[in-house]
Amino acid sequence: MTQVDRQIPKPHLSSHWLKEFLPPQPQQLDTLAHFCIFLARLRCEQSRSNQLHLQESPAGGSDKTDKRSLAHKIIDGRQVARQILAQTRERAGRLIETGHQPKIASVSIGENSGVEIYVRNQQRAATSTGIDFEHIKLSASIGEDGLLEEISRLNAAASVTGIIIQRPVADDISIKKVQATIDPRKDIEGMNPASIGNIVYNDIDLGPCTAIAAVDLLKSTPLEMKGLEVVMIGHSEIVGKPVAFLLMAEGATVTVCHHMTHNLVAHTRRADAVVVAVGKVGLLTGDMIKPGAAIIDVGINRIKKDDGKTAIVGDVDYDSCAPIAGWITPVPGGVGPVTVAALMRNAVVAADRLAARG
Repeated sequence: MTQVDRQIPKPHLSSHWLKEFLPPQPQQLDTLAHFCIFLARLRCEQSRSNQLHLQESPAGGSDKTDKRSLAHKIIDGRQVARQILAQTRERAGRLIETGHQPKIASVSIGENSGVEIYVRNQQRAATSTGIDFEHIKLSASIGEDGLLEEISRLNAAASVTGIIIQRPVADDISIKKVQATIDPRKDIEGMNPASIGNIVYNDIDLGPCTAIAAVDLLKSTPLEMKGLEVVMIGHSEIVGKPVAFLLMAEGATVTVCHHMTHNLVAHTRRADAVVVAVGKVGLLTGDMIKPGAAIIDVGINRIKKDDGKTAIVGDVDYDSCAPIAGWITPVPGGVGPVTVAALMRNAVVAADRLAARG
């Protein structure tokens, strides 16, 4: 089964579940609060049972892929990225054959080991897809005017078809002004105000890469996007808000939650999918999600483990969410690889558009 039809009748709930969650004494249901809690749990179990029913093979076979139990399914970001890169390679090849070589200019400021890792990953992906990649490292003392001057030079360079500004930048540089200075036709990060605005009109070909990656991962599940109830936790300009618009363009019903949202769990427990991009370790836990929901973790946080080593984790408490979720992205290995692949795809889209305009 390739799509989830939420209209299929739900299977009968097992009596052992009712015994587990009903209070030992019936009179304990005499308050409205207890009754509401019971109804919420009943709804979650119905959703879980429905999910299991939908995952059975039509012929009633024993295929382990079609007949999953409550075990979660990891969304492999690296596999999704490979598919995107393969498509991008083909499109880049067609451009190159017509004499239009895609080229990315990457600009970083000062020394930053984290940025260097990102640049290496981007360069590796560009090389694998036939895209030229030039990394321009500017002095930490360049200042805002110097950076804007460099961007203007790249805007005018005919050989450059895409521009990336590596973050972070110095405190005295306005990232908003930097993004606005990049030619929208070469804005492969999708962060120019014009690029963000285009999403409102469903022009998503050059959308923000991380937001596109989150949506691509959700679309890789069998869930039907039209009418899907999605909760987006976080409302940043680079992830939360663009994700909401991108999902609405797919027909999803989106609720955006943030630090001023009251009773976050009331929203997440009814969602078919939850996307989290806040930067807070363990923000989303297993008791906050509906069984069978898809979980997309955009967070990247560095923590120190008990042994003193550093680990990368997301915003989702993976251990508690994984057994309950229908699909879940790991960190690392989820959104990150797809973000790089989306950047390469944007680079070819930009090169293609520039070539068409002559």
